[in-house]
Amino acid sequence: MSSSTIIFFLSICIVILVIIVLYQQFIFRKGIQKKLMEISNNLIDILDTNNEKKVMIFTDNKVLIDLVSQINRLLEDCQKIRVDFRRSEISSKKMLSNISHDIKTPMTVILGYLEIIQLNTHEENKMLTKVEHKAQKVMDLINQFFTLAKLESGDTDIELSKVNINECCRENILDFYDLLTQKNFQVDIEIPEEIIFVQGNKDALQRILFNLISNAIKYGSDGKYLGIFIHSDKKYVYIDVTDKGKGIEKAFAKTVFERLFTMEDSRNRDIQGNGLGLTIAKNLAIQLGGDIILDSEPNIRTTFTVKLRKLSY
Repeated sequence: MSSSTIIFFLSICIVILVIIVLYQQFIFRKGIQKKLMEISNNLIDILDTNNEKKVMIFTDNKVLIDLVSQINRLLEDCQKIRVDFRRSEISSKKMLSNISHDIKTPMTVILGYLEIIQLNTHEENKMLTKVEHKAQKVMDLINQFFTLAKLESGDTDIELSKVNINECCRENILDFYDLLTQKNFQVDIEIPEEIIFVQGNKDALQRILFNLISNAIKYGSDGKYLGIFIHSDKKYVYIDVTDKGKGIEKAFAKTVFERLFTMEDSRNRDIQGNGLGLTIAKNLAIQLGGDIILDSEPNIRTTFTVKLRKLSY
C-alpha cells in the first residue's frame, strides 16, 4: 500500500472521528439544554403555585446536580421567609384583635359607670373610684403594647450598668408582700448575704421580675406558693421564680414567650393577662445580654429562670 493511500485512509479516519466528536457534543448539548428546560419549567411551576416542592432532575452531570442543589437552597429560604411572614402576619392580626378587645371591655365599663353616675349622683365617689381603676387598666395595657412594639422594633435604648441584684429582688418581693399575704401564699426566698452584681439596667430588671412574679401569682395561684432563689457560677447569675400551680405543658414550652400566649384559663379575666408580659420580659432579658429559661412539671413545679451576666465587685 502506497504512502498516499495510507494518508488518504488516515484522513478519512480523522474526519470520521471529528464527525463523531461533533455529533456527541451536539447530543450532549441538546441533552443539557433539555435538562435545563426541565429545570426551568419545574421552577416556574413551583413559583407560580407557591407550593412546597423542590426541583427534581435525573442526571449524572455534576454541574447540573450542583445547580439544582443551589436552586433548592434558595427555594427553601424563600419558603421559610414566606412561612415566617404568614406567621408574623397572623400574630400581628391576632395581637391587634385581642388588644382591641381588651381595650374595648374596660372602656365599655367606664362608659356604663359614667352613665350610672349621671343617674345616681349619691354614688358618685364610689363609681368614680371604679372608673379610675378601669382607666388605669387601659393605660397599663396601652403601656405594655407600646413597650413591646418599641422593643421589637429596636427603638429602645437600654443603658447597661452594674446592678445589685440582691437589692433588686428584695424590692420586688416587697412590692407583692400585701398581695401574697392576702392570697395566703407560702413564700420561700433565698437571696445570698454576699452582694452579687450583674450586667443590667435597674428599670429593665424591675420590669422583668415584676412580670415573672405577677405571672406566677396569676397562673400558679392553685399551688399557693412562690419561690425566689438566686444562685450563680463564674459567668452568670440565675434568678429562679417558682410556683407550684398548674404549670405549662411541654407542647406549649416553646411558644410561652410568643406574643399573646395565654393559658387555657384565658376566659377567666381574674387570672388572665394580655399575653404580653412574658414576651416583654424575654425581650428585655435578651437586650441585657441574658435570657429567660422555662422548666415546668405541671401541678408540681414551674420555674422561670432569668440568666444574667455576672460582674465582679
